[in-house]
Amino acid sequence: MSADAVIDALTAAALLGGALMSLGAAIGLLRFPDLMSRMHAATKPQVLGLFLMLAAVGLSLRAWSLVPVLVVAWLFQLLTVPVSAHMVGRAGYRTKHRRPELLSADELDDVVAAVVEDATDPPPSGTDPQ
Repeated sequence: MSADAVIDALTAAALLGGALMSLGAAIGLLRFPDLMSRMHAATKPQVLGLFLMLAAVGLSLRAWSLVPVLVVAWLFQLLTVPVSAHMVGRAGYRTKHRRPELLSADELDDVVAAVVEDATDPPPSGTDPQ
């Protein structure tokens, strides 16, 4: 078995693994019941799936000059996916797009209730509202 055949087999395995991870993310987005679990399905397998796809591209093209570009693409994805998931989760929580019966512990409920209560309280008399 030649080195080219081994690299081609590794490329095929990485492509298949990346495609399966992306498929798993898509199925999770369609099948999971609420925002929080859909958010998990969209972020976790997608980062690994992209890594496998980029690894397959790197193995397929066999150019060392391509590796920094692939690493930068993966790092940007690795850094932006958790931030975007966090922002979607915050927006969903604040707009009540959640299912509290599915949460085992809701640690933010008391904090959000206190913030809402502080926001609805009138300012003390004799103070400038600005």
